[in-house]
Amino acid sequence: MTEPEDFKTRLKIAKSKIKKQFDHNNENRGLFMGNAFKLGTELVAAVGVGTIIGFILDSWFDTKPWLIIIFFFLGAAAGMLNVIRAANKMQKEE
Repeated sequence: MTEPEDFKTRLKIAKSKIKKQFDHNNENRGLFMGNAFKLGTELVAAVGVGTIIGFILDSWFDTKPWLIIIFFFLGAAAGMLNVIRAANKMQKEE
């Protein structure tokens, strides 16, 4: 085999390896972004739900702002617990 043909063959092999690695990195990037959005959404949703429950109970019992504050912190604690659980589950899957 001549030297230019050998070089072309090696170049094709190297390009295909780089392309496969690039495609794999793009898949991982999308997976990481999805997991980050999931964790953020879980935290915000728990805080929001806790605050809304506190607001509704405050309006029923006329105890403003105490139940809003209590349920805000309960929602924040639940959100952090959910994030920790989800992160541990993601770590075990990898």
